Order: sequence, then C-alpha cells, then structure tokens
Amino acid sequence: MDTTTATFENRKRISEHPIVSREKWLPLRKELLRKEKELTRLRDGLNAERRELPWVQVEKNYLFDAPGGKSSLKELFAGRSQLVIYHFMFGPDWHEGCPSCSFVSDHIDGALPHLAARDVTMVMVSRAPLAKIEAFKKRMGWRFNWVSSYGCDFNPDFGVSFTKDEMAQGKVNYNYTMQEFPSEEAPGISVFYKNAAGDVFHTYSSFGRGLEQLVGTYMILDLVPKGRDEDSLGFTMEWVRYHDRYGTDEFADPTKPYWPETASLASTNCPSGSVQAGS
Repeated sequence: MDTTTATFENRKRISEHPIVSREKWLPLRKELLRKEKELTRLRDGLNAERRELPWVQVEKNYLFDAPGGKSSLKELFAGRSQLVIYHFMFGPDWHEGCPSCSFVSDHIDGALPHLAARDVTMVMVSRAPLAKIEAFKKRMGWRFNWVSSYGCDFNPDFGVSFTKDEMAQGKVNYNYTMQEFPSEEAPGISVFYKNAAGDVFHTYSSFGRGLEQLVGTYMILDLVPKGRDEDSLGFTMEWVRYHDRYGTDEFADPTKPYWPETASLASTNCPSGSVQAGS
C-alpha cells in the first residue's frame, strides 16, 4: 500500500468508525480485557523464561572512555550487581546521535533512581568519541551515564556495529540472523550481572522491536484511536525527531546515516544551515 492510499484508509477508518450504545460497548470491552489479561500472563511467563537463560562469562577486558577517564565494564556497574547497556547509534563520524535512539533515551532519566533502588545501573554506549557524546548529551539535557566504546571491540562483539566489508556483503549479523541493515551502527540493549567475586556475565541482549518496551510513548500511542499511525510512512520511526527539533526537520548529518533508503522524500530533505552537533 502506497503512502497516499494508507493515509486515505486511515482517515476513512477513523471517520467511519462504528458508534454503539454503552450497553453494547461493555461486553466487547470485557472480551478485550480477557485477551489483555491473557497477554499479561503470557508476558509474565516469557519474562520468567528470560531470567532462566544460562549466562556467558565476559572474559575480554573492555575499556571505555568515560567523563572521569578510562572505565572498565566492571566499573560501569557503579557498585551494583546488575548492568543494563543501551547500544545508542552514534557513529564516530556522525555529528549527532540517531533520532530514534534519542527518542528511546528521552524515556530513561526518570527511571534511573527507580532502577538503582532495584540494584540496576543503566548506561549508554556509543562508538562516537566522548567529546561528541558529551556535547550531544548536553544539548539534549540528559543526565544518564554515557560512555564511548571508540577503539575497542565492544560494539562489534555485541552485534551493534558492522565493518564496511560486512556492509558490502549486503547482509550483516543483526538480531541473531543475517539480514540487510541500512547503517554501520545498530540499536540494542544488553544485560550483565557481576557476582561477589567480580566476575561479569552477559545474561541477555535484545534488538529491533525488542527495544519498544523502553518507549513509554509507544505504549500510550497504542491506546489511542489512531495508534502509532505509521502505516503511511517510509519506515516506522520516520516521524520521530529530536525533542528540540520537531517542526524544523533539521539534521546535522545530511546523509542521515541512521535512516533506511525507504525514507520518504519529504523527510530526507535536509535544509541548509542545519544545526551542528553540540550547538
């Protein structure tokens, strides 16, 4: 379905939506509630299965550039036993981070004290040099810890960065399968545990739509009549902008290295004089 047709169908669906009495609505709502509760129980069971996965010990000594100097993976735990790392798409040559990863990250700061209360530290990791990360983080007003993996194997080892040779093959190993991917950087989330002896274990990673559970905005949009309203777009998150750039379509990277080629022409136009990173 092309963009024009999808937009028309969405408008028609809203304008012709059935209207019934409260008495007819209630049993339909109760049937949906039954399905919602079933999904909740299925999710609870899946979460339990996730916790039962065996772990893999991390033996490589990864070093990151952090605001206070070099930091090891162990040090990123910040005194807690559980570490969640969000693999934020921000390539070494980019001027600003990925808009979609920024969208995800807008939901993180408020959760940090609650995660800490449950023995969890959350950190962002990107391959961009630390100076670029710090400038972009300041612009976006975020407080979470964000470190650079530039120069170490962390990103490729965890399946979120690809070499030019890998990209040239047409498919890369992402989300546990060989597939086409539009960028040398990819999003993901990885979870680690550190025991009393200081040993670190990789317990879980998720990619692609597995990251949607971090996005409260999507959860709210799923409740409203229009839903996410993305069917007419070139790709699902094409509507997303940096929270300080809605209404401007300004991007510091004219080639938009984080977007697939399916982006619509209206969104791929990058106006001259776009904002530079850190300004």
